[in-house]
Amino acid sequence: MIAFTSDLRDQLAHNLAQHTRCEHAFDGRRHAAVAIVVVDSDAERDGDDPFPVDPGYFADVPSDVSGLDGRMSGVAGGAAFLLCRRAAKLSAHAGQWALPGGRCDGGETASEAALRELHEELGLRLDDDSVIGLLDDYVTRSGYVITPVVVWGGGDVDLSPDPGEVAHAYRIGLHELCRPDSPRFATIAESDRPVVEVPLGGDLIYAPTGAMLVQFRWVAIEGRIDERVDAFEQPVFAWS
Repeated sequence: MIAFTSDLRDQLAHNLAQHTRCEHAFDGRRHAAVAIVVVDSDAERDGDDPFPVDPGYFADVPSDVSGLDGRMSGVAGGAAFLLCRRAAKLSAHAGQWALPGGRCDGGETASEAALRELHEELGLRLDDDSVIGLLDDYVTRSGYVITPVVVWGGGDVDLSPDPGEVAHAYRIGLHELCRPDSPRFATIAESDRPVVEVPLGGDLIYAPTGAMLVQFRWVAIEGRIDERVDAFEQPVFAWS
């Protein structure tokens, strides 16, 4: 496990400050922001997944899913980030994994939008001083330019997910993100770009979320400055 300490915050902030961020022009696309929120977690308290196994869950997944059940259990402990399972009744991306975030309202910066969405979706209100850096924009197949905002959430935070948007919020230990078998890649006939897969618990996280998490690991945690992920493809089910 990775300890949740002030030294970790300093390490993340230092590495992000050294990174030369890649920004993309909107060119008719919509701007969105997501928050990668670093918090403390407890392996026992935060380690359960309330959702049962769904036998048809991996029907559209383009690679080997042997040994996976789609559940996010046993992944907490130490420094962690917040990951949401989207509410089943949403009109788009229902039930999928996502970082808290959404569209930037008129005049909002990416940091302002990420903090607002974090409060609206998870009930966690943080101020501007909690932002410790930004990662590269990621351009999606569905017409968004997403800016990932890295946020220091604090220790024992209370979350109140909005049930209309979030089915459940998980604390995923940074050690789980840094597994030696991650990331992995799949090929699809529809694109010559590799589809990135991030193994977490009993599931695989795909781009855009997966790509942004890989860059968070490489740049912010491991100090691999200026590593890029914009060539990582999304699976076809995430194109719309």
